[in-house]
Amino acid sequence: MPEKWIAWAKELQDLSQCALAYCKDRFDIERFKRVREISAEMAAEISDQPLEEIKATFCAGTGYQTPKMDTRSAVIRDGKILLVQETSGCWALPGGWVDYDHTIRTNAAKEVLEEAGMEVEPLRVIALFDHNKRNGTYYPSNVCSAFVLCKYISGSFRPNLETVACGFFGPDELPAPLAEGKSNREQILLCFQAAEDENWAIIFD
Repeated sequence: MPEKWIAWAKELQDLSQCALAYCKDRFDIERFKRVREISAEMAAEISDQPLEEIKATFCAGTGYQTPKMDTRSAVIRDGKILLVQETSGCWALPGGWVDYDHTIRTNAAKEVLEEAGMEVEPLRVIALFDHNKRNGTYYPSNVCSAFVLCKYISGSFRPNLETVACGFFGPDELPAPLAEGKSNREQILLCFQAAEDENWAIIFD
């Protein structure tokens, strides 16, 4: 049932945002703004996110609606994978939203530098996953997550606003808790498989 309500809320948000991009009548504009607000309120009722956070996502976009994109960098060194510990205490692959002036490749490298203090070389895409299908939570907007295999070049952890520590972990020694909404155990283990397979075929939703 929550999935159905989220789907309805997202559809209302999509329709209202598209209408706001093209309609000219000021009264219609006010009506569609209210429809978009209602879509955020619906999502907040069945979501763990506060209403203001959802409004920031649902009510801030302009133009034709498209999914958001983020990257997750799989940096494997000596058979172990790099994970960063967020301020929440949870561990995840380094990553984040793709900035407006970045590509998947450059964003993957940027996030590792920002969150772990390390320079890496992105090598190839492992997978393109739909967040809502793969990560056990229902984000208000559709999100496409690009998992990118990266080669460690240099550097070490340095203090920053997003993470408090980092480390390299083997498949049987992954720390807990994991930030399941960003990179879960199945996805992390998949990165190990991709690193060992030179003929890896990209998995995509």
